[in-house]
Amino acid sequence: MSKDMPGRMLRLLSLLQSRREWSGTELAERLGVTGRTVRRDIDRLRALDYPVDGTTGTAGGYRLRSGRNIPPLLLDDEEAIAIAIGLVTAAGSTAGAPDSSMRAFAKLEQVLPARLRPRLAAITGTTTAIPNQGLPQVDPPTLALLAACCRDQEVLSFDYRSRDGSPSTRRVEPRELVTFGGRWYLLAFDLDRDDWRTFRIDRLERPLATHRRFSPRELPAETAADYVATVFARASYRYTAVMAVRMSAEAVRAGVFGPFRWGVADTGPGECSVRLSADSPELVVQHIAAIAALGAGFTLDAPAEITDRLRSLGANLMSSSGT
Repeated sequence: MSKDMPGRMLRLLSLLQSRREWSGTELAERLGVTGRTVRRDIDRLRALDYPVDGTTGTAGGYRLRSGRNIPPLLLDDEEAIAIAIGLVTAAGSTAGAPDSSMRAFAKLEQVLPARLRPRLAAITGTTTAIPNQGLPQVDPPTLALLAACCRDQEVLSFDYRSRDGSPSTRRVEPRELVTFGGRWYLLAFDLDRDDWRTFRIDRLERPLATHRRFSPRELPAETAADYVATVFARASYRYTAVMAVRMSAEAVRAGVFGPFRWGVADTGPGECSVRLSADSPELVVQHIAAIAALGAGFTLDAPAEITDRLRSLGANLMSSSGT
């Protein structure tokens, strides 16, 4: 046995775990060996019960498929610390499963090299995730399936409930998972509607990978996060208000935080328009108050449910200040 073979096999296993499929030529180039050596190393991994599939021909390659047991994962230092951070924050988030996150964290902590333990102790000793009460939980296996379909560019089908509870069956090309406002969303191209859509994952049921591959389409925004945020800013809910603010859009965005930041648009020198929409009038009033607190003059176009609450808020503020 050559002295470098154990290290080479570990590098080979790490490569197989990092991507869905590799060609023999790619693996040989990465490892600096011949294709024949790659084939021998693949056979050695199979002898160790790693389920490596191989196909022949011009489009052939190797992939590490799921087996009966989870094989050992090979992580570099930064990957291990990144996973630890994710597990700690997921334990207190609305999008994860606290028990399974902490079990996984305990196992990771047990096998980490000694050189990483001080960094891990610093993270756990100074990190706390405050849970968002009342927001829906998401099933981790569902997240894993959606993420795999995004990564592998595989068409996905599922049942979906809209905001009003209407059921439908969707067939989509999944692009990316996005967290926004404490919830998980799937950004995907809806094949039946021939357009991009965002789906709340807690409303998604019975997801199924179709094993049909697709070529990714160009996003209608710079990033998936930008697209999802813009969708929310443009959405119309039960209560909508529009503010004409005597301040630039850039200054308003810099002064406030919230999904409505993407609904701000310049209308002239030192002026902008802000569109606010929500199912709750109290939430719209809160956003208006946040922008008003920037100190710029503004005019407001809003329904009576909003303006009445603003007058009441103004009266309360005046009385509490003793004026």
